[in-house]
Amino acid sequence: ALVLISAPELKHASPSDAGLFHTAFLYSSRSALATAVASIARSYPESFTGSADHIVSEAFYFDDPEGNGVELYFDRERTGWSWQHGQIMMDTLYLDPNKYLAEHLSDPLIYEYPAIGHVHLSVGNISLAKEFYVDALGFEVTLNWGGTALFVSAGGYHHHMAMNIWRS
Repeated sequence: ALVLISAPELKHASPSDAGLFHTAFLYSSRSALATAVASIARSYPESFTGSADHIVSEAFYFDDPEGNGVELYFDRERTGWSWQHGQIMMDTLYLDPNKYLAEHLSDPLIYEYPAIGHVHLSVGNISLAKEFYVDALGFEVTLNWGGTALFVSAGGYHHHMAMNIWRS
């Protein structure tokens, strides 16, 4: 479980600072994901920031009240993932949120507590991030996205952690 505690005395990081890019919560079914997305979108419509088909997963993005990114996602079967030259094939393709909800919301609705799927960080330097997460901690590189993002995992997952320099 993730518990958020308000600490108004703390300074908010600027969007260009290193830190959390998003926390991603993994759902076990498309129906459970659709239930969560519909519930959040209905209660907090202004928090929705987008959706994407990442080839390995289907994802919906929100911002929490402090502006931290939150990803809700469902993984496609590992047998359908493609690897080329030791790197996972991922992309950011259009995913129509309304069509997704229409196709996957079930009756009755399916509620579940998701697992934490991965953590994505904003960093100042991809090479230094690789030195720490890969060389020191032993994660495996699953994708180096044009030198601007590094995806790493253990055990052949698409990524347990990611680091990018997109805003920092």
